[in-house]
Amino acid sequence: MRRHWSLFVTASRYALIGHARNRFAMLLVVVYIPVWIALAYVTIPDRPAPFRLRATGEVLTPPGNHLTQITGALNAVTLIAGFMMFAATFTGGAFDRRLAMAGYPRHHLVLAKLSALTLVCAAVAVYATAAAGFAWSPRQPLMLAAALFCAALTYGALGVVFGSVLRREVEGMFAILMISIIDVALQNPLSSSGSDSAVVRFLPSYGAVQASMSAAFSTAPVAKGLAIQLLWLLGAALAAFMVFRRRTRDALPPERERHTPDRSGRGANGGGRGGAEAGTGANAEADAPARTPEPGAVAQRVRPN
Repeated sequence: MRRHWSLFVTASRYALIGHARNRFAMLLVVVYIPVWIALAYVTIPDRPAPFRLRATGEVLTPPGNHLTQITGALNAVTLIAGFMMFAATFTGGAFDRRLAMAGYPRHHLVLAKLSALTLVCAAVAVYATAAAGFAWSPRQPLMLAAALFCAALTYGALGVVFGSVLRREVEGMFAILMISIIDVALQNPLSSSGSDSAVVRFLPSYGAVQASMSAAFSTAPVAKGLAIQLLWLLGAALAAFMVFRRRTRDALPPERERHTPDRSGRGANGGGRGGAEAGTGANAEADAPARTPEPGAVAQRVRPN
């Protein structure tokens, strides 16, 4: 048990160090989240924006700037979590592969990445909730933080998938950026008239959007939205584990069985046919029976006295 704990702590330390070295991501966390939420509050009109919350069927009428702040917070945490996990997986893939091939347990590596992802997403979700509630108070701040946390975890797992599958860094960044923008924009009642359609139920952050809207603007329970988001999270985590295991597998071909000749000159598996034929040709004269010369030939060879 002590050995497993030591392996887990070591892998977690390396994972956290990898995140801490990503200074651009740290800058996004500190600056991008409050700036984006503040701009949404200042620039968007505060006129009521009625919409029907699909998860509960309740019609909510929050101010437009408050609504944009919540969707902006969701977009910010998903982008940052996805970028950070993609960068950590993409740059540290060779190191993880060497550790796995050297005998380091892959389960400890996966648990360490999940632990680092959990800590990062928890910090980002709390920070975004505090930034969104700076000018006004959400109805259920803890549930709002939980919804942001689940959305960040889901995109963090997707970042691990993209970091393990894609070969270029720009491809992963573009994929995470476009998925997050399309995902949140289609569910924003201010920018999409079909935010309550049946299609949005299949988007990655549908459960988190429903839970965060309910937590921010009503006192209705958010368990249904969180449960839907947990299903997406489990699916993304399973996909991340499968691709990580495939990437860190031993790619060397199996060692071929050596053919050692036995005493009779044949291989251990019945081979050595060429050697046997060569031996037969070399010993043909020794194995052939002795010929008896004819009497006439002997008489010619013997000279008379």
